[in-house]
Amino acid sequence: MLTGALDGIHVLELGRVPPAELPGMMLSDMGAEVLKIETPREIGPMTAEARREAAHTYTNRNKRSIGLDLKAPEGAKLFSRLALDADVIVEGFRPGVMARLGADYETVSKSNPRIVYCSISGFGQAGPYRKYPAHDLNFLGLAGVLGLVGEPPGRPSIPLNLVADYGGAAMHAALGIMFALFARERSGRGQHVDISYLDTTVALLAASPNLRRYFSSGVAPKRGEGVFCGSFPYYSIYQTRDGRELTVACSEPWLWANFCRAIGRPDFIEHGRQPDHYRRGPTAKELAVREEVEAILRTRDRDEWNTLLIAADACVGKVHDVDGMAQDPQVQHRRMVVDIDHPDWGAVRQFGTAIKLSESRAEPRAAAPVPGEHTNEVLQALGLNQSEITELREKAVVA
Repeated sequence: MLTGALDGIHVLELGRVPPAELPGMMLSDMGAEVLKIETPREIGPMTAEARREAAHTYTNRNKRSIGLDLKAPEGAKLFSRLALDADVIVEGFRPGVMARLGADYETVSKSNPRIVYCSISGFGQAGPYRKYPAHDLNFLGLAGVLGLVGEPPGRPSIPLNLVADYGGAAMHAALGIMFALFARERSGRGQHVDISYLDTTVALLAASPNLRRYFSSGVAPKRGEGVFCGSFPYYSIYQTRDGRELTVACSEPWLWANFCRAIGRPDFIEHGRQPDHYRRGPTAKELAVREEVEAILRTRDRDEWNTLLIAADACVGKVHDVDGMAQDPQVQHRRMVVDIDHPDWGAVRQFGTAIKLSESRAEPRAAAPVPGEHTNEVLQALGLNQSEITELREKAVVA
């Protein structure tokens, strides 16, 4: 039977928001035991609907949950005891909050020098913006991403909260934790992992070919310019006869040539990607070609074109709605939509685990808990008896 890559790793999570909860979910999919610490006063009535919604909270699956007030002296002491045996702590508060609670890296590492302590905040632990409030959209604007997304004229397009929140901070946090755990295997000591939503969004710009030439040329691309802006005919979204949409991403010249031959217009091959496309927007002729391509694609339905163009070895894809994505045979084959058995709610549908390991188990194992579901279990493991737990509940130290 396969074991998890992170079996035996214990994580305390004070994430507060889903992007700061996602790293713990990723670690738990790999076998880590994650204890989510909730604030008792924020735990609302556990109605049937609230319990059902909790079970479907994707970023909290595989975790246990305890309600614990770190502001209360008794709660702070309990947290310190939990931190003694932890390998990882993940927190998503503004800089300074955990220090005021006596639960920051400097404090915890004195009694547990092996701790890997990950802080996820808007602007990081240092800098003039460190205590500013902000969300995904603010980071996208500050990082220069919004200014590049969408077609002019008009306002930029908002790419949901997938870039700064999840592709940026959450993924970098999970990777940073793993780097620190790997380093600990060599040094025996943990360290502080400082993750900033803004930093990680800026870092993602390095992957864009439109930006690679900025520092060398000094010329910054604008919205509507560059190979991947959506304005060039070989890299765009087209509507088909049935009103649905098809993505065409033939950025390599040979793929564009395959596409042009398949739609019966080999004369369009010369309008494939050119070196200067990274630095400019489309010409009037290139825009005209794009319009002609759309007119051709409007002569057949999306699925018909998709089948024909894939057979021609062209890079195309359907624009799914969420239902279409969930039913896509590739998504299903890769188990990216899965069902987890729940004692109360039956099959709880979840997104799957994207990282597949050949020799280690990597999968959702349990649906998310209701807040405070494991409070008694955790406190009993610390040696508290039922009367002590009841007293703490009456004081609202735990929930």
